[in-house]
Amino acid sequence: MALKTRKIKERRRLKSDGNAREQPLQTVTQQKLPTLLQTTTTANRKPSTRNQPKTTSSLATDADIVKWNIAITNHMRNGQCDSALCLFNSMPRRSSISWNAMISGYLSNNKFYLARQLFEKMPTRDLVSWNVMISGCVRYRNLRAARLLFDQMPERDVVSWNAMLSGYAQNGYVKEAKEIFDEMPCKNSISWNGMLAAYVQNGRIEDARRLFESKADWELISWNCMMGGYVKRNRLVDARGIFDRMPERDEVSWNTMITGYAQNGELLEAQRLFEESPVRDVFTWTAMVSGYVQNGMLDEARRVFDGMPEKNSVSWNAIIAGYLFEAMPCQNVSSWNTMITGYAQNGDIAQASNFFDRMPQRDSISWAAIIAGYAQSGYGEEALRLFVEMKRDGERLNRSTFTSTLSTCAEIAALELGKQVHGRVVKAGLESGCYVGNALLVMYCKCGSIDDAYIVFEGIEEKEVVSWNTMIAGYARHGFGKEALMLFESMKKTSILPDDVTMVGVLSACSHTGLVDKGTEYFYSMTRDYGITANSKHYTCMIDLLGRAGRLDDAQNLMKNMPFEPDAATWGALLGASRIHGNTELGEKAAKMIFEMEPDNSGMYVLLSNLYAASGRWGDVGRMRLRMRDRGVKKVPGYSWVEVQNKIHTFTVGDSVHPERDRIYTFLEELDLKMKKEGYVSSTKLVLHDVEEEEKVHMLKYHSEKLAVAFGILAIPAGRPIRVIKNLRVCEDCHNAMKHISKIVGRLIILRDSHRFHHFNGGQCSCGDYW
Repeated sequence: MALKTRKIKERRRLKSDGNAREQPLQTVTQQKLPTLLQTTTTANRKPSTRNQPKTTSSLATDADIVKWNIAITNHMRNGQCDSALCLFNSMPRRSSISWNAMISGYLSNNKFYLARQLFEKMPTRDLVSWNVMISGCVRYRNLRAARLLFDQMPERDVVSWNAMLSGYAQNGYVKEAKEIFDEMPCKNSISWNGMLAAYVQNGRIEDARRLFESKADWELISWNCMMGGYVKRNRLVDARGIFDRMPERDEVSWNTMITGYAQNGELLEAQRLFEESPVRDVFTWTAMVSGYVQNGMLDEARRVFDGMPEKNSVSWNAIIAGYLFEAMPCQNVSSWNTMITGYAQNGDIAQASNFFDRMPQRDSISWAAIIAGYAQSGYGEEALRLFVEMKRDGERLNRSTFTSTLSTCAEIAALELGKQVHGRVVKAGLESGCYVGNALLVMYCKCGSIDDAYIVFEGIEEKEVVSWNTMIAGYARHGFGKEALMLFESMKKTSILPDDVTMVGVLSACSHTGLVDKGTEYFYSMTRDYGITANSKHYTCMIDLLGRAGRLDDAQNLMKNMPFEPDAATWGALLGASRIHGNTELGEKAAKMIFEMEPDNSGMYVLLSNLYAASGRWGDVGRMRLRMRDRGVKKVPGYSWVEVQNKIHTFTVGDSVHPERDRIYTFLEELDLKMKKEGYVSSTKLVLHDVEEEEKVHMLKYHSEKLAVAFGILAIPAGRPIRVIKNLRVCEDCHNAMKHISKIVGRLIILRDSHRFHHFNGGQCSCGDYW
């Protein structure tokens, strides 16, 4: 009777807990559970309870659950997600902490989809569960999902509200952030600081001021934020008012104010604060050195520099540049231009911009130098803004300005602006010259307008080898191999001899279109006909050509017979071919060589992971992730962009910050239904997660290139091509989807990825699915 009573009590306890045994989330490689627990719970071991009475052998005590939870957390902290899941699946009973530990662990290991999947399967969720998942959505910039969860929450605390506020603020949605802030039933310091930072970081300085003045007990970080906002906008009087009212100050406070005065030429006030500062670090000293240098007070700059207890590269660069500038016998426009060019070429665009802003007068070379500097430093949009400003300033445009601007348009695929620059080139009478003509060629080729590129090519009066090479390489990258070879044959009839760059373009054209015999013929004729010795790039093209065609043995033999050791690019071509044809053994060999040469090459890790995933070797996929983590290698995030009305719109996977996001997602859902009727099936074999098929389909649906194409279709008038650029290689699923979309909407879609162009039209691609 006593035994029966105990069993009834145990059943009731299980029912009231609400966390009975669950089915395993997914299959993982089973490990010895005692070993997994032992590695993380030895320090927490309790005195033996061997002689104490047991209830039921299948049940876990609260103390046992704590041990399991600690073990799960520790495995997650070490990146061992599969081990943590193995423990989780084997738990006889779970608490909400167990579920939350798994969800948090997945999020901290960049496995958002697995975290979301587990969250959806929770039998009961507590407030922590909801907050963790919302914070995860915010972290991954999926504000749409975060808001849906937020609206579904049965209860909220200040953490929930702050998570949403932070998400909107960090992504520039100030209006939405303010709505959240106003609706909060209870605010803490994080809420107030977050709203203030949202205003300051998004240029809403007056809104920030009003908010700041509405409250007295601000934290130090908020005082610094408000003061920094004023300094950034050169409102030094307002900034100093904040500084003087601060109840306490730290190094950031002093450095911000000193830098503001120094950069604006108020050196006496900067020096006074510098001397009053209770603590000076290298940034404080460097701010004074730079301030004196920028205002021509070199003796003072040297005095401060010599007194520095510690110097960094910025300090040295500032003082050296100052002496060079002062040593010039005549500080005319040319000397100012020299300083701008010097700083820009060394990557210090901030100093280059400072000199440009302080110039007593500028010429076209000044503008060309600063535009080129911004372009080379990766600030393409700022470079183009300066070009527009230069036109408004009435400055005469020269060849250098045109070339720099066209190069910038090419890099960010700003075709519409590039065409406007082309119009200015024609008006200036520079279109037929090689210097600007070649820049136009590159711009049109890289922006996906190969027909316009050929028109420019035909208009160049005296073509040089660079002109021919650019056009041949352009055709090759667009997948028009036959056109590239026809152009090469035309080149051979002129007096211009092909060089090694020409032959790289020719072999690349053969590789992109599968012309194995033609490519082999050209490769072996290089030395005989043109005296060109094959280098590593030519061999890489040939190995890529043979590998893509499935002739892996021939590719390996050619590599063995190279007159030099293969480099990472050559092995990369072999790895790429191994992935296409599913040769895991050869792929592993190639990857091993690449990792020895370039251990931080994230692209090769992804290629090998794709090969493992396609073979169902999920354990190896996991090991690749661990290897990347241990080496500190970060996977390059994928993003795509499209130009609409002279504005670049950028998208990431699952993007939820674009103003037209709801419209885009609705349109994509409609397209997905239409594509499935046309026979479209998601290519899930290369999804690098061992999850259910339905989840894989969901992961593929919102890739960045699909979002960009959908927005382009909605925003670009009918009859005009949709041109989208992606920083990584397009995936197989997106390539297949684009063919269907082009047919359904009746639009030409031109997609440029990191390797080549794809022209989708009427359900077909220019690559002929050979990529």
